[in-house]
Order: sequence, then structure tokens, then C-alpha cells
Amino acid sequence: MSFPRRRTAARRTAAAAADDTPQILDAFKQCGKDGTIIFQEGTYNIRQVMNTTDLRNVSIEIHGTFVWSADNIQYWLSHSYSVTYAGRSTAWLLGGRDISMRGFGRALFDGNGQVWIDQNRNAGNQNGRPISLTIWRANNVFIDGIRWKMAQFWHTFVAHSQNITMTNLEMNTSSNSQWKAVNTDGTDTWNSKDIVIRNWTVTCHDDCISIKGNSSNVHVSNVTCYESGAMCVGSIGSNAGQPDFVENVVFENVSLYHSSNAAWIKTYPGTGYVRNVTFRNIHFENVNQPIYVTSCIYSYQNCDNSRLGITDIHWENITGTSRYNVAAAIHCSSRAPCDDLHFSDIDIKPMSGGTAKVLCSNIKNQASSGLACTGPCPGSQPQQLSGNV
Repeated sequence: MSFPRRRTAARRTAAAAADDTPQILDAFKQCGKDGTIIFQEGTYNIRQVMNTTDLRNVSIEIHGTFVWSADNIQYWLSHSYSVTYAGRSTAWLLGGRDISMRGFGRALFDGNGQVWIDQNRNAGNQNGRPISLTIWRANNVFIDGIRWKMAQFWHTFVAHSQNITMTNLEMNTSSNSQWKAVNTDGTDTWNSKDIVIRNWTVTCHDDCISIKGNSSNVHVSNVTCYESGAMCVGSIGSNAGQPDFVENVVFENVSLYHSSNAAWIKTYPGTGYVRNVTFRNIHFENVNQPIYVTSCIYSYQNCDNSRLGITDIHWENITGTSRYNVAAAIHCSSRAPCDDLHFSDIDIKPMSGGTAKVLCSNIKNQASSGLACTGPCPGSQPQQLSGNV
């Protein structure tokens, strides 16, 4: 089915009343099983939530621009679909099996994010603020060649899904007002496995790629991130009664510019484990605190009570400049010390010159890890520094 082109030559404003959501949903209803849906060039205004989770063997081609409305904030806050994780919600649920969505480098998803940034006023995780696109209970999905501009919240979320490949994506959400772009992650994964992320360019001012609880077999490669939280495992372990597990994750061939961290792991004082994670060929410029591991993110309390194990982690060929004089800060729980950590070809230089500090606490066999620690790392060591220590 070829979705008809809208007869408009210009992008509608956020206040536009036209709504293409019914026609979009009708196209998915008619051709979402064993079919092809083509969105031709033009602008498609989306003023309602979309649930397309019953797809099967469908090819989706997007040649135009999807614009999510921002003059009806209260509608989105009250109608966005729950995605369960941490009370978050989404504007679009995409699910089913054997799905391809191609944008050919022309598709643009415009979330009118500046309106969301301004009304949020630097607050964190506003309830109802919608993720742009959530891959939900899906199997065998391929997404390629789409650009995001000014996402409402996280750009993408992968949850309860398997065999997900997302390639050649561009994302850019930056504020032009006094308020910061917060919670505008490139992607987060949760309760999902067998994920490939390749050839991304992201400017997002929060986590670029974040691997959350119960994610496994994730391969991230050839990614460039600006103004971001870079390559991250976590946060996990927020519910002590519900273990979180992350394993078999590779981040490689990554470039980072003016980011908070580079290759890092953040957990709460919870239960579960992080194991078999590799950060390889990570190069960066002007990163606040490049290598960082914490057992008590955000609160920096009860750090040594965590039972969430961190084992078999590799940092290989990690190079670049740190904003301040700390190259690595690793505080593991004394109750569950980090084990089997390996470091090779680490070359991090402070931008102001001198030798970078490496702070470590509660690492088993630290002397043979390949990391020369220069002092202890307190549990209160923050994720981002405000100066040399």
C-alpha cells in the first residue's frame, strides 16, 4: 500500500491542527501483515499515540517527515503508553515479528522537543513525557536510515524484544533556550537480547547508548556521540528485591566528543550482576570522567552494601583527553567486589596537562588487572566532576 502524499510544500508548525494519525494507523491495519507500507515524501502530522504491535512480515518505507505535535502537551502526558520501566511511557509502540523499517537517509522524526525541554525546566524523568519510538515485544526487527530531530524524551527504547538491528541512524536533540536537554537518550535497552546497533551519530546531552537490566548479547559498533553520556551499562539494580542482569555486551569503534563519561557502569546498591562486557577502541576528546564504575549511582550512599556483582569486564584501547585530572574512578561494593577486570592500552591525558589519576576501591586482583591505581575511590565520587581532585 502506498500511503498518499500530503499536499503540502512546507513543514507544519507545532500548532497545526491537521492530524494524519488515523490514516497512518489505517495503513498499518490494512498492510501490517504480509504487506508493504510506503510513506511518500511529505509531512505527516501525528497528534495521537500509535500502537502498532501486531505486525507480521511487513516492510515499512518512510520517505517523508513525521512530526509529533507539541501544542497538546497535556494529551501526551495523559495518553502516552506505559512501557513499565521506571514509570516511563511512549508515543509509539512498534511490535510484532519480521519487521523492516527503512528511511533511506531521508526519513525524519521530529518530536518538537524544544517545547518539551522548556516545559520540563531541567526536571528529570517527567511522568508521561513520551519516548519517540519504542520497540515493544518484537522479534526480528530491522530499522535503518532514519534521522531524529528534537525528540520529546528518549529517542528510542527496546523492551521485551529479541533480534533487533538498528543501523545508520542519526539523532540530534539540543536545547536553544535556558533549559537543558535532559533524559534525551539515544537508546536504552531493557529485558531484551540479540541486539545490533551500528553506524549511529548522536547528539543527545544524556546517555548515548544505555544497556539496562536483563539485556544480553548486545553489539554496539561504529558510533559517534556528541554531548552525551556515551557508552553505558545501567543504571540497574534500583529494586533490591528484583535482580537485574546484563551480560555479553560489546561496545567498539566509538568516538566521543565533549561527553560526561566514555566507558562506564552505573548500578544502584541492588542485586544481580554485570558480566562479560567489553569496551574496545573507544576514542574521545574532552570527556569529564572517562572510565567510571559505581555501585551507588545518584545517591552515593550504601555503596558497600550492594550485592550486584560486576565481573569479567574489559577496557581495551581506551584513548583520549579528560576534562579534569581523573582518567578512571572505580568504586565497587566491598560486599561484592569487582572481579576479573582487565585493562589494556589505556592512554588518557588531562587536557590541562600532567598525569591523570586512577582511583580504585574493592577490586579483586587489582594488581594484575593492567590498571595502575594511584589512590582509593570513595563511594561519594560523583559521575561528573566540577574540577581537578
